[in-house]
Amino acid sequence: MDVLIIALILAGLYMAWNIGANDLANAMGTSVGTGSLSIKQVIVIAAVFELLGAVLFGGRVTSTIANGIVPISIIGKVHPGIVAVGMLAAILAASFWVTLTTFYNLPVSTSHSIVGSVLGFGLIAAYNGTISFSDIHWGELLKIVASWFISPVLGAVFAYLTFSLIRKIYLHRAIDLPFVEKKFISLQLITGCYIAFAHGSNDVANAIGPLCAALNVMGVSGTESGIPFWVLLLGGLGMVIGMATWGYKVVLTIGSKITQLTPTRGFSAQFATATVVLLHSYSSLPISTTHTLVGSVIGVGLAGGIAAVDLRVIWKIISSWVATVPIAALTSALIFVGLKVIFL
Repeated sequence: MDVLIIALILAGLYMAWNIGANDLANAMGTSVGTGSLSIKQVIVIAAVFELLGAVLFGGRVTSTIANGIVPISIIGKVHPGIVAVGMLAAILAASFWVTLTTFYNLPVSTSHSIVGSVLGFGLIAAYNGTISFSDIHWGELLKIVASWFISPVLGAVFAYLTFSLIRKIYLHRAIDLPFVEKKFISLQLITGCYIAFAHGSNDVANAIGPLCAALNVMGVSGTESGIPFWVLLLGGLGMVIGMATWGYKVVLTIGSKITQLTPTRGFSAQFATATVVLLHSYSSLPISTTHTLVGSVIGVGLAGGIAAVDLRVIWKIISSWVATVPIAALTSALIFVGLKVIFL
């Protein structure tokens, strides 16, 4: 069991690193794309505000990932080891997929990845008779999936309206457009902090939710009464390290390949994304920061007309989104079957 606990903690750190490399990178990509912030500045902001978001506001969504998809308590009563191995399989499956997509510079949803992976474990547990298929929390899962479709639309609409308002009030009346854009560089610093905080509050759960579920069932000290501070801190630090070491790959896709970004457009996209994500964190729903931000970037792009948006890049991104849940679920199921031979 000690080996299993160590493996779970290392896997959680690996998943957090992936989130930083892919998800946090895309969240901060607009600031880099507009030239408002350098990658070094983004890493510093992320280090502070990701940790704050994760530690202060990350517990709500973590509880949903840990207990809201698969009936962990029921499985734990039958065999605690099954939960631990299942959560390890889920973390590894999600991590492998995110690593692969980051390698190809694709901003994929880590929320989709972990939810699909946990579901894959739940389906195998149901198939084996450990639980029934009806024990899986299908209603909660439906709410989560619905939020994945709603969030990018909300981001696009909110970003479109925000930029349209800025354009009407400032840009159309400006004598010196470069001067106005320069003013919004400082505002992007604020929205950069805002989006890092919002991202930490929601997406830290993708790394530590399954970890908390496993540690709780295995009776590790401190996990029975809630989400331990050290676990939240582990997730936050892992995300910052991922951003610092490999985040530049996805930053380039979000920051420059979907549409041409200016400080006013980048501000609008970041403000819209952070607001939508934070509202969902408060509602305990694990949404995709990736989906929301891409929707927001598309929204500000459409404010300049459909020709301003590179549809080829968008379709490539959407294709990776569609593939995420089934691939993560299948991979998780296969890894779970293999790990059972080793640990159980």
